[in-house]
Amino acid sequence: MHRKPQRILAALCILVLTTAAPCVAADRPNVVLIMTDDQGIGDFGCLGNPVMETPNIDAMATRSASMSTFYVSPVCSPTRACLMTGRYNYRTRCIDTWLGRSMMDPAEITVAEILAEAGYATGIFGKWHLGDCYPMRPLDQGFEQSLVLRGGGLAQPADPPENERRYTNPVLFRNGKKVQTDGYCTDVYFDAALEFIEQTHRAERNFFVYLPTNAPHGPFHDVPEDLRKHYMEKQDELLKIGLSDLKTNRLKAEIDKLARIAAMITNIDTNVGRLFEKLESLQLTENTVVIFMVDNGPNSRRYVGKMRGMKTNVYEGGVRSPLWVQWPARLQAGYARGELSAHIDIMPTILDACQAKVPPGLNLDGRSLLPVLLGEPVDWSDRSVVIQSHRGNQPVRYGNFMIRSGQWKLLHASGFGKERFTGDALFELYNLNNDPLESQNLVQDEPKVVARLKRTYDAWFDDVSSTRHNNYAPPRIHVGTKHENPTVLTRQDWRGGTWDKNSTGFWELHAEPGMYDIQCLFDPNNTDEMAQLTFGTQVNKVNVTAGSSSCRFRNIRDDGGETRLHAVLKSEKSRGVYQVIVTRKK
Repeated sequence: MHRKPQRILAALCILVLTTAAPCVAADRPNVVLIMTDDQGIGDFGCLGNPVMETPNIDAMATRSASMSTFYVSPVCSPTRACLMTGRYNYRTRCIDTWLGRSMMDPAEITVAEILAEAGYATGIFGKWHLGDCYPMRPLDQGFEQSLVLRGGGLAQPADPPENERRYTNPVLFRNGKKVQTDGYCTDVYFDAALEFIEQTHRAERNFFVYLPTNAPHGPFHDVPEDLRKHYMEKQDELLKIGLSDLKTNRLKAEIDKLARIAAMITNIDTNVGRLFEKLESLQLTENTVVIFMVDNGPNSRRYVGKMRGMKTNVYEGGVRSPLWVQWPARLQAGYARGELSAHIDIMPTILDACQAKVPPGLNLDGRSLLPVLLGEPVDWSDRSVVIQSHRGNQPVRYGNFMIRSGQWKLLHASGFGKERFTGDALFELYNLNNDPLESQNLVQDEPKVVARLKRTYDAWFDDVSSTRHNNYAPPRIHVGTKHENPTVLTRQDWRGGTWDKNSTGFWELHAEPGMYDIQCLFDPNNTDEMAQLTFGTQVNKVNVTAGSSSCRFRNIRDDGGETRLHAVLKSEKSRGVYQVIVTRKK
């Protein structure tokens, strides 16, 4: 059975703590963590957006304490790994968003695991994006209840084929089992979370609810229609928050896209209102910590306040998020602090609020923000935060990174889509106190500041890159275990390929010894093909007739251990399969 060695230490630590100083469950807060997907820092009425209607989130902001200088990664999986572990994602083997590099090492200890050991009921409802298969699923990482999509979003290659790219009535996964749901995806997640809250409250348990929506992530073909029509009546206002340099023939498409994004955001806001109504009806508002943030910058060039940039950028608009923390029992409404903070701080903050200690030997990069939010004196002068994200199998020094220390920010905007850059890094330096728009590059004027920040970054890069042996090797999916059988392999986690329908790739696995049946799913072709499956050292072939969408390989033996699976369809050209279902026979 897969078991994390640190988990024993965590259990012992909590046992000792609770024995020495009993903690009454009623005294500990409940926690709800909401994180939206691709909703930039400017997509809120309370932050100056003249079009987005977010009255419930705006009201929450007025009731909350907040951190006004809060950083996230410029893309989603890295932020999620930092959020769940309190550690920089490069320590966790999660370095990208796809192709096997969004999987988080199962040895990592999550906030959900520690809270579960402390007696909390834990549930996730929405987007996980840190591994779809055992031992990396939410169920393997501390969540006792989960209702999630696979991969990075609906309508991506990890989706079951029958979902047909739907956001409405999507096929999701409840506690590892495929389920057909009813309703718009965001509504479904909040419905499940509210039911979980009510059930755990009746059972007199504290709860930790993680609500990471996949909205307003694209594609934008399936959004709440009434809200889309509502925003289409505001075309002139929409153009004010979108691109200002569009040619006339692109205006209509841009307006429609912005209306669809806005519809998804207002739908989220409506559900946030439902959440607060539920907490109030259960008399849980006073001692429930509700945290709201986003995972990265906006998924189009649109309003980001007095900043520049969007998703994937390391400019402020791509890496800044609001952080609102509502906790009426302890935090003052409207209290704001400007200390440098980031996604790595969320886990230690939650553990601090819940009186759950970090297990011995678990080194966190983040710091608890609770003393800061409470107004206590805290020395933050030595703080620096590094954010780096780009495509590829291994991080490259200075690749698409930023480091913030005090008012200074050093960056190299080499681009998220590039696995590496050529030539010397083109550093940019900004004094954000004077220049939040990052318009005046001071790299030539402040050589000592540049040198100091480079030294700090280099030390950080060396440190996170040496966290464990073979630090950036991708985690392996385990097949044939009692924890998950069958296992569905998708293009989200394969290696050596892309998401292109004609691409081919393979999966790095750890297999239990035994006999396997393997089914390959693919788009029908109008000609006959040969399907070839390589599993370990064995190569197997079957004929596939034109128009078929699947084929099976039966009674395939594997001796167990580390192995590789590769499936390809061959005719005049070769192409990869859509998904592979691996079943170990009893």
